Amino acid sequence: MHLEEKKIKSEKVYEGLIFNISHDTVELENGKISFRDVLWHNGGVCVIPVTDNNEIYLVKQFRYPFGTALREVPAGKLEKGELPEICGKRELLEETGFTCREFIYLGEMLPTPAYNSEITHIYLAKGLEYKNQSLDEGEFLDVEKISLSEAVELVMNGTIRDGKTQIAILKAAFLLSHIHTNP
Repeated sequence: MHLEEKKIKSEKVYEGLIFNISHDTVELENGKISFRDVLWHNGGVCVIPVTDNNEIYLVKQFRYPFGTALREVPAGKLEKGELPEICGKRELLEETGFTCREFIYLGEMLPTPAYNSEITHIYLAKGLEYKNQSLDEGEFLDVEKISLSEAVELVMNGTIRDGKTQIAILKAAFLLSHIHTNP
């Protein structure tokens, strides 16, 4: 039972539209009892759309907990049982109006694994073709295009603060630089 905890009891303390929260009683590996509050989330997807000229599209939208608009890659919540690839392509089209010829999986990230079950799947979209943006009701955002190299600078200087966006930009920059240097 090294580096494991055994759930003894779980009590749902909140049930919401986006996530649920439980208060769990656990047994630690030394036999002592402790408590865990867990936010249960279906997960999400983010997509970094990259043009043939190594420019990317970001969305800028108001984020209530921080009281400001943040730059982010297009993203959305997974519906229960939905495949991440389907969700990612849907969110790309809804938020930016783009479809793509290539949809490359860049892996997953665990935003805050100490108390949150969310898994965010990261995709790179290439071969972009504009169709038509179709935002959800109540969704307001601006779409902007910047160079991938500028985006990396904005991550490194702290201007882009969103975690999934930072990871998507850095992974895309790494991958694309290695494709171009190692054909």
